[in-house]
Amino acid sequence: MASEDAKFPPQHQDTQPGKQYLMHPQPQTVNPHYKPSNKLQGKVALVTGGDSGIGRAVCYHFSLEGATVAFTYVRGQEDRDAADALTLIKEAKSSDAKEPIAIPTDLRYEENCKQVVDEVIKQFGCIDVLVNNAAVQFYAESIEDVSANMLRQTFETNFFAYFFMARYALRHMKEGSSIINTTSVLAYQGRKDLLDYSCSKGAIVSFTRSLSLQLVNRGIRVNGVAPGPIWTPLQVASLPVDQIVNLGSDVPLDRAGQPYEMAPAYVFLASNDCSSYITGQFIHPNGTL
Repeated sequence: MASEDAKFPPQHQDTQPGKQYLMHPQPQTVNPHYKPSNKLQGKVALVTGGDSGIGRAVCYHFSLEGATVAFTYVRGQEDRDAADALTLIKEAKSSDAKEPIAIPTDLRYEENCKQVVDEVIKQFGCIDVLVNNAAVQFYAESIEDVSANMLRQTFETNFFAYFFMARYALRHMKEGSSIINTTSVLAYQGRKDLLDYSCSKGAIVSFTRSLSLQLVNRGIRVNGVAPGPIWTPLQVASLPVDQIVNLGSDVPLDRAGQPYEMAPAYVFLASNDCSSYITGQFIHPNGTL
């Protein structure tokens, strides 16, 4: 049972990826006070894991800012969330943007990453913004509890997919384009019961900083966002119930963040008007110091 000061009702999902439509309360994608200003007008953005959580909020806010949006999701497991996200993004779409698309795939495999990029190019002709965001995490209290399969799946989803999505998207990106990678506050802090997840997020930090140096002369910026405890399906599909009900209680702001609170960081990094002199850096919307 949750205590009177619990942050969220008790809940858990037994499979990953988690499903947003089953969560209560629902994660907040939309900030009714957000004021768009055409920061991404005419841009084509590809977001992995855009069906729910932070990815959905990013897609929505990119659409508000004038971008044409494509996102990936896992077929079968995330069909409902993908449909809900697509509806929301279409409602936010500007008149001169093309219809958003949702691409079902399993990004753990290099060939699938290539096929996603090929589909976006077929539909829209270019990629101006790539957001690598899809992730899994597995709870394990000891290194001995992290199986080879868990470790492999974590890195294939959280890191290899980022690497291959960037490799193939870059073939179609030009000066002024932007890559944004989602890491985590845990890349900097570590966490004993999310060992392999924290390691994969640390790899993303190094990848972002190194790739940004490679691409400086091409005029393509590479940055990232390091969220803290955010109310997303990733949490309820991996953490024990006693941690879910208290999610966010261990940060100074004393609450979990909502997906819409992450999205402006991605808009900022995607927009050359806002961040043209920033590359190899991370924004830390994590409720902590």
